[in-house]
This record gives sequence, C-alpha cells and structure tokens, in this order.
Amino acid sequence: MKDKLNERLHWTTTVTEKLMLGGIGVLTVVAAANEVWGMWLLQNIELADLFLLFIYTEIVGMVGAYYISNRIPVTLPIIIAMTALCRLIILHSKDADPWVLIAEAGAIVLLAGAAYVMSAKEKLSLEKKIQKEKQKEL
Repeated sequence: MKDKLNERLHWTTTVTEKLMLGGIGVLTVVAAANEVWGMWLLQNIELADLFLLFIYTEIVGMVGAYYISNRIPVTLPIIIAMTALCRLIILHSKDADPWVLIAEAGAIVLLAGAAYVMSAKEKLSLEKKIQKEKQKEL
C-alpha cells in the first residue's frame, strides 16, 4: 500500500515538475521576445539588454537540459546568477558605492568557484560511475 502511494506521489511530482518547467520555458521565450520587441521599438541595444537576453537563453537551455536528462545541472543556475550579477554591475556601476561593486564582484568570484567545484564533482562522479560499470563487467 505504501509503495503504491509513493509511486503515485512520484508520478504526480514528476508531471508537475515537467509542466512547471515547460511553463517557465514558454514564459522565458515570451519575455525574450518582448525584450527584443522593446529594443526594436527603441532602436537601441545596450549591453545590459544583451546580458538579459543571455540570461533568457540560459534559462531555456536549463529547461531543455532537464527534458533531455531529467535533471538540472547545478552549474547552470550558478552561471545564470553570475550573468545576472554582471548585468546588475553594468546597470548600476555609475551610481553604486565602490564597496557594493567589490561585493558584487566578490560574489561573482565565489559563484565561479562554486561552479568549478560542482563541475569537478560531476566529472568525478561520472568517472566513478564508469569505473563501477567496468567492475561489474568483469
């Protein structure tokens, strides 16, 4: 009885997750199209706008990666956060206190370190998985 309940809950969780991520993907494409349309109307493209489009592209890529592998690579949200911080620095650098800029730059360095550690961990996990599969074959 408990296993059947767990199976049903897992199924509903999986479907809900896929639907929500699909909605996020669609809304991200709509937001990107809206941003491009706004740039077209203004006839002006700034670096901050390009960073925003890059963030949208990374979100769509993250949703696509989930649909391919049924998991979200941890490094993608970290990269999105780094890009968002870069955009924030570009938008507010003229008016910001130098210490705020240093803190934001430090956050980017911290996130870059986290992305490196997570990608190294993922590579190590993959190597361990391959080793275990080879040992099973023997």
